[in-house]
Amino acid sequence: MSTVEQPQTAVQPAGATAAPQRAFPRLPLPNWLRSILGNRKAAIGLVILSFFVFVAVFAPLIAPTQNPNRMVARPVQAPSAEYILGTTRQGQDVFVQIVHGTQVSMAVGFTTGTVVMAIAIIIGITAGYIGGIFDELLSLAMNIVLIIPALPLIIVVAGFIDRPGPLTIVVVLSLISWAYGARVLRAQTLTLRNSDFVAAARVVGEPTWRIVLFEILPNMTSLVVSSWIGAVLYAILTQASLEFIGLGDPNISSWGTILYWAQNNAALLTNAWWTFIPPGVCIALVGFSLTLINYGIDEITNPRLRREPKVKAA
Repeated sequence: MSTVEQPQTAVQPAGATAAPQRAFPRLPLPNWLRSILGNRKAAIGLVILSFFVFVAVFAPLIAPTQNPNRMVARPVQAPSAEYILGTTRQGQDVFVQIVHGTQVSMAVGFTTGTVVMAIAIIIGITAGYIGGIFDELLSLAMNIVLIIPALPLIIVVAGFIDRPGPLTIVVVLSLISWAYGARVLRAQTLTLRNSDFVAAARVVGEPTWRIVLFEILPNMTSLVVSSWIGAVLYAILTQASLEFIGLGDPNISSWGTILYWAQNNAALLTNAWWTFIPPGVCIALVGFSLTLINYGIDEITNPRLRREPKVKAA
């Protein structure tokens, strides 16, 4: 005689209630941001860069003052509880200068990088897709701009301008720094313009601007982002270098001008390390973060550099 087995159910003790299961919904993150956060290098670089962007945006709230170069205390005062990073030889608060200098340096870097990449995208992709005599003329312009040195040109411009400020540096760097990115995008466009999806778009009757913006450009996103990161890093380092040698406006607080005044005041000889180490560390950290993001994006988009997750033994 066969018996039917009944399913066994767990018997809960009297008075016990089932613990409610809470479901924590995940934040709806875009796919590109999820990929970046999944890469260790890119995530660390993004956190560091976000910190400096936060300081730059909220600089008036972090260090509220109308003039960061105002004398506030005794000159060459070491870091203390009142003045976190001490004072300069003119009695200025180094912390306030660093915070407001972050705003200027980051604005110059991001503005220059964006303008450079906009020019490079327009010229590079247009030359590579249209081709013909138009491509030859634009390639000639790229070759001419590539051989123009940035530093001597800015020195010449500074000779005609009384006080070349950040705007002058942005304009000059934007006009002479787009050629390399344009050549890279042109070479990639030459490869993509004969692909199947571009040919299908032509057959359908899509206009040229739509093919360029919606068919070719999305396939070069990683290349454009990497070139933009390189342009931002180049702009920040160039601005600091030019202002350090005295080719900027010394009355504007930036990381380069802080180093310029530290050199003029012989901070290294007087052992006033707090006047030149903090801006140097800020420049190094921003460069480090942009480099990590660039490496991370390269690992995400390049299958040869992508690391497969290790299978753990049971």
